[in-house]
Amino acid sequence: MSETRLHHKFLTMAVVLLAGCAATPAVPPASAPATPVPPPSVLRGTGDLGLIIERATGSVQIVEHSGDSALGRVTGLGDLSHAAAVFSRDGRYAYVFGRDGGLTKIDLLTRVIVKRVIQAGNSIGGAISTDGRIVAAQNYEPGGVKLFDADTLELLSEVSTKDEATGTASKVVGLADLPGNRFAFSLFEAGAIWVMDASDPRAPKVTQYPNIGKQPYDGLGSMNGRYYIAGLYGEDGLALLDLWKPEQGVRRILNGYGRGADPLPVYKMPHLRGWAVSDGRAFFPAIGHNSVVVADTQTWKEVTQVPVAGQPVFAMVSPDGRRVWVNFAFPNNDTVQVIDVPTLAVVQTMKPCKGVLHFEFAPRGEEVWLSCRDENRVEVYDTQTFVRKTTLPADSPSGIFFTWRAARIGL
Repeated sequence: MSETRLHHKFLTMAVVLLAGCAATPAVPPASAPATPVPPPSVLRGTGDLGLIIERATGSVQIVEHSGDSALGRVTGLGDLSHAAAVFSRDGRYAYVFGRDGGLTKIDLLTRVIVKRVIQAGNSIGGAISTDGRIVAAQNYEPGGVKLFDADTLELLSEVSTKDEATGTASKVVGLADLPGNRFAFSLFEAGAIWVMDASDPRAPKVTQYPNIGKQPYDGLGSMNGRYYIAGLYGEDGLALLDLWKPEQGVRRILNGYGRGADPLPVYKMPHLRGWAVSDGRAFFPAIGHNSVVVADTQTWKEVTQVPVAGQPVFAMVSPDGRRVWVNFAFPNNDTVQVIDVPTLAVVQTMKPCKGVLHFEFAPRGEEVWLSCRDENRVEVYDTQTFVRKTTLPADSPSGIFFTWRAARIGL
């Protein structure tokens, strides 16, 4: 072979090799750092996380319900004697509202406080907007609602409930999120429901519905965002606003449900949160009476009352809709009862511990967590067999909140 042909052959082979190298992905130099992969014990989602309010110590426990275990504790949250929590839309962050007016943002994955602000003198709860950008705090003192940026907790605006004629501001209760970045809430002294459009959170617009009844003490939004219902402390009845037909205004429902019976002393106000609706019926705790009031959700008229062991605090339906679980005020706060929805009969009575303040279902309802304030623990029960699964120690626990709430309306 001639020298010219040999040179041409080598040149052709080099071109082919270079083409092959160009088609092969580049290999990073040895000095390029590899992306670290967290160990399996650290890498996790947020879908099974939650928190337990420890009211006596100003702390929360971060827990998970897949293995029914506690992951850690976050301290420094102030007065949690009456506290509530909502979650960011991705479930990573919890916003805790404390009695001392504190609003605290917690990272559930790293278990640290991201930011904390004292935004009022006395606060009992709040909500988060549909798009997750706005956190709203309801205040007892000085009244009103404040809107905050969910990322930074920057104050965006404030809606005052001050009556210019009297100079006093109503306590705000029953704050609930609604579709379209709206919120509904009730005014205790003024006897009113207000609906706030926070599409522009720096300039929210408010529609007022006055004269709904005496002393609304709590409220709830339905899970489809259609109804807002306020319970009345000053009289037996509730006030209902149909948000699909707001032009109809607020109407009274279940008037005089305690007729013929003298009300008992009220040691703890019932809570309407939980929206116990199943099979076309709504279940409401009666104030000052040992019963759960059942209403038809088409007519909103009373169907019956289910006699129970004491004055109900929470009446919450399990995720499958089959049963309504009820806990009670003192002196029956060691008791939990379960109502069967099809028969409206109490099918189970339990005495799990002293001071059952709150309970929370796992997302699919296979278990329920009960806070036992007076015995410093949380009990986890199988909801089908009513058998206790495990016990977790906790310091004077009250509210239990799981991250499934991030995807629900009205909570």
